[in-house]
Amino acid sequence: MDKLESVLIAGAWQPSIAPQGSFHASDPARAAAIGPHFPVSGPADVEAAVQAAARAAAELAATPAERIAGFLDAYADAIAADGDALVALAHAETALPMEPRLRSGELPRTVDQLRQAARAARRYTWTDPVIDTRAGLRTHRAPLGKPVLVFGPNNFPFAFNAVAGSDFASALAARNPVIAKAHPLHPATSQRLAMLAHQAVLSANLPAASVQMLYHFDSATGLALAGDTRLGAIGFTGSRHGGLALKAAADQSGVPFYAELSSVNPVFLLPGALAQRGGEALAQEFFASCTMGSGQFCTNPGVLVVPVDAGAGQAFLDAATALFETSAPKLLFSRDGQRGVERAVASLREAGAGVLAGGDPGAGEGFRYRPTLLGVDAAAFLRNAEALQTEAFGPVSLVVRASGLAEMVAVAAAFEGNLTGTMYRADDGGDDAAWQAIAAELRPRVGRLIADKMPTGVAVSSAMNHGGPFPATGHPGFTAVGMPAAIHRFTALHCHDGVPDALLPVELRNRNPGGVQRLVDGQWSTADID
Repeated sequence: MDKLESVLIAGAWQPSIAPQGSFHASDPARAAAIGPHFPVSGPADVEAAVQAAARAAAELAATPAERIAGFLDAYADAIAADGDALVALAHAETALPMEPRLRSGELPRTVDQLRQAARAARRYTWTDPVIDTRAGLRTHRAPLGKPVLVFGPNNFPFAFNAVAGSDFASALAARNPVIAKAHPLHPATSQRLAMLAHQAVLSANLPAASVQMLYHFDSATGLALAGDTRLGAIGFTGSRHGGLALKAAADQSGVPFYAELSSVNPVFLLPGALAQRGGEALAQEFFASCTMGSGQFCTNPGVLVVPVDAGAGQAFLDAATALFETSAPKLLFSRDGQRGVERAVASLREAGAGVLAGGDPGAGEGFRYRPTLLGVDAAAFLRNAEALQTEAFGPVSLVVRASGLAEMVAVAAAFEGNLTGTMYRADDGGDDAAWQAIAAELRPRVGRLIADKMPTGVAVSSAMNHGGPFPATGHPGFTAVGMPAAIHRFTALHCHDGVPDALLPVELRNRNPGGVQRLVDGQWSTADID
């Protein structure tokens, strides 16, 4: 067997214990193997990592906030300094463009997330301290006291990486050890990030097992791990099929499971917006969003609803069809990804959708699929709404042709939970009544309601909700992006009843270090309590 790369367990890079095989990355543009061989970890690696993380949990929970913040800031600085090497590795393993996607987009976003998490840790903003002096009660969010298992996705080698992304930063900011399960499509990128994280852990004098990383394990090992009661929580970003299997195992053992699973992100074009902006301009915007990143975004606009009785509705359809039909095949991350898109398109066609453009991989080297537009009438969509919401993780979208507002409202009511829902409206208020009617059905079904722009972008802001009702995520009350709210997933609510001031956590004491904002007797305050 070829020499295998080491795994990061218990504060040291070491050979995998009894690996269950090996794998390597592929260059999607050439469908060719690249890089070294990485181990597929078995139960022995997993057990060693869980034991080490469990031992580190209490010490990390008691670590001063400034030290945690120092680690997150140092790690952010290290990623920024190592940007050239990281971008080159991620490009080789994913074929994502170095510019602007990786270098100017995702890498700075990742650094910013870590720095936002550091600020939240330093200022205690994630702890939500609440004090009731009359009842003698003080409550805040606190570390879980157990490790967090993080699964990274295929489509963001930096910003959602299991050892660098939002879940990772959120769990560490709340002072929980992280066991990172890297995605096998970008193992060398994850390895380099883990090396930087490990050095930052040691420099910050955190417990050495605060950050551990395994490259891959089989589904049986993953399911057993997800049900391990020594875990405090799980953060997952990935496929609906895999996520639901892991969620079932976690639910069986009572392990909180925070997942991003599936979303078609419906877009509604209202008649006034079509008339004002023009069908061709909106078609350009729609096509650009559908094909950005080859459609491999969880916020890709997978279903668009257009009123064909509006004058510009047919112009939109004609222009969009032409754009999809004349576009070259787009690169996908893997052979499995290509097959997944093929299966999804076949399922949509079987459910009653017709192919307007594309519908096959097309010609070209590597893993590719042609931009594909499908269409269905609203009445047919309503008869088979569940199947026609099948997510195609690639440059694929379904247009639902509606005959008027009543059909558009009915379609909105038929959607399952999604990350986003979008409506384009006229500036003059002429669409506002239609907006309100559709929003009454759409708003409870989406985490983020968007006006007049495609849903693809996700700002790293404290006001962002990158979440939504099931099956978009596992819980509608949490977000995977935006500090400090994203940190809340990996916390426990602790109440202190009559506990003396000297024995309380610092943010709950009468003396308020650093001016931490607290809810005291129903009023927000940063002042000391008499």
